[in-house]
Amino acid sequence: MTIDPSRTRQSAELKQPVPLLGARFDPSGKFVYAGGQDNAIIRWDIATGKKTALVGHASWVRAIAFSAKHQLAISGDYHGKLLFWPLNAAESKPLKSIDAHDGWLRACAVSVDQATLVTCGNDGLVKLWSLPDGKPLKSLPGHGCHVYNVAFRRDGLLASADLKGVVKLWDIAKGAVVRECDAKVLYKYDEGFRADIGGVRGMAFNPNGQWLACAGITEVSNAFAGVGKPLVMLFDATTGKLKHALKPKEAFQGTAWGVAIHPAGHVIATGGGNGGALWFWSLEMGENTFTLKLPVNARDLDMSADGTRLAIPFADGALRVYEMSAKTSPSWWQVQPAGK
Repeated sequence: MTIDPSRTRQSAELKQPVPLLGARFDPSGKFVYAGGQDNAIIRWDIATGKKTALVGHASWVRAIAFSAKHQLAISGDYHGKLLFWPLNAAESKPLKSIDAHDGWLRACAVSVDQATLVTCGNDGLVKLWSLPDGKPLKSLPGHGCHVYNVAFRRDGLLASADLKGVVKLWDIAKGAVVRECDAKVLYKYDEGFRADIGGVRGMAFNPNGQWLACAGITEVSNAFAGVGKPLVMLFDATTGKLKHALKPKEAFQGTAWGVAIHPAGHVIATGGGNGGALWFWSLEMGENTFTLKLPVNARDLDMSADGTRLAIPFADGALRVYEMSAKTSPSWWQVQPAGK
């Protein structure tokens, strides 16, 4: 489908009393899950607004993934614990609990064949687990610092990215790095505050797997206050080379926290800092074609499987769903799917 970014509009607002950190549509698109700073996961029926609390974590939750084949929702928290839940059950209690990482578990993802779960965290490790039983398969060391994000390509290639902007592409069968992408511009050590800041906060492949987008913060002038500029690095995953460094057209102070690549040729990211924003760029030309101002700082981004909606969790405790309208007439930024 093609979309007109300028017609993107909020279609639902689902509220919690605490700030939210991460969100994902379930495989059916009927529900959206969000993790927050009260240690719970909330599952909303988008049409009715009915919510169910999934209680079992003892720390904040940002990592959420699904296996429709095994009817599982999977979540990870900042104590390193991984929980398996029955997908969209009326009453939800954890089916399985795994002490997966030493320290924060930052992200998780399920392979396209739904046989493998990957997690990553502050212990510097990327870990593989079998589905549906959650048995450990192998660890992939080599990052040497906090690992912020993981994503599977449709052919099983795995991307992992860390605090210092090192992006590794893995052949998981061999446990070997195939190539690396250089996103080090998304990291800085602030001498004044003696603090690291940065990391690949959001990461996504496009549907055909040619492009890999990495989102974060650059040009940091104050690590303590998070003063910097949002940036999305777009790489050719087949070569590891940078295609575009995508910046907002308007001045914005903060971080790009989530990213997606629409099959019609749009890179979409959301950010927070001095307020919130949703940005669209042309994948081919790298130009910021549309910006939607958001009510408050955005914390993450997920695109529905059919490419029509975006789920964004916010610092004010709201999960807002945005509809991306279908294009009614041709426009200069309409392009073919990447790699075609």
